[in-house]
Amino acid sequence: MTTFEDLCAIAYKAERIASRRAARNRGLSEEETLKNLLETRAGTQSLGDLIQSRQQSALLAQAKIDARKQSKAEALAKKRADQQPDDTSWLAWFDGSSHPNPGKMGIGAVLQSPSGDITKICCAAGQGDNNVAEYLALIALLEEAARIQPDKLAIYGDSQIIINEVSNAAIPGALPFQNHRRHAMQLIRQLKEVTLTWIPRKKNTAADALSQQAAQLVAGTQMHQKKITLINPNKGISTSIDHPM
Repeated sequence: MTTFEDLCAIAYKAERIASRRAARNRGLSEEETLKNLLETRAGTQSLGDLIQSRQQSALLAQAKIDARKQSKAEALAKKRADQQPDDTSWLAWFDGSSHPNPGKMGIGAVLQSPSGDITKICCAAGQGDNNVAEYLALIALLEEAARIQPDKLAIYGDSQIIINEVSNAAIPGALPFQNHRRHAMQLIRQLKEVTLTWIPRKKNTAADALSQQAAQLVAGTQMHQKKITLINPNKGISTSIDHPM
């Protein structure tokens, strides 16, 4: 026996609205008006055949939706797996800050070798806005990487603008940053294998802390030195070197 719930389950939204309107106008129950409407929709077939047909269509539509979701999930999982560095990759994080914005800039970066040796970069960067500071932080990191020449380098930053501009040579970059973008891409071409990935700020705390520290210590308006700290966690060695910019 067909119940009101069965009818509601296969009725389209417009049919439900029409049946409610008819119930009010004719003084009938919504179940009666909905059943009459669906019987009219069924035409030469029975109401039971219409219900079965729509149920099958709904199952097929849901199966297609599930398949698309599964396909998207698999593509996302593959993308994330491809972005994960292997054990031979060097890892790097960069960040730039400006106080106020625009104002005194500080840049920070962290470079970690596969064995765990860590290089930290922290320096004043003159006057500018956050985007310029982000570019200068990336450039300082790439300059250090170019000196080391790692076989593989995975770089992470929380600036979507800089990551997108440097990763996609085909897209036009923002005019104010053209020189910085060109410099960064030239440095990347000096390296063997580089990936750039955006991460949320909460996952970029080490580089952010270095850039904030540098911004607070800015004394002049030009970039004079960058302080590079080398840390070997296995040997307990920490060395700070001041490099001219």
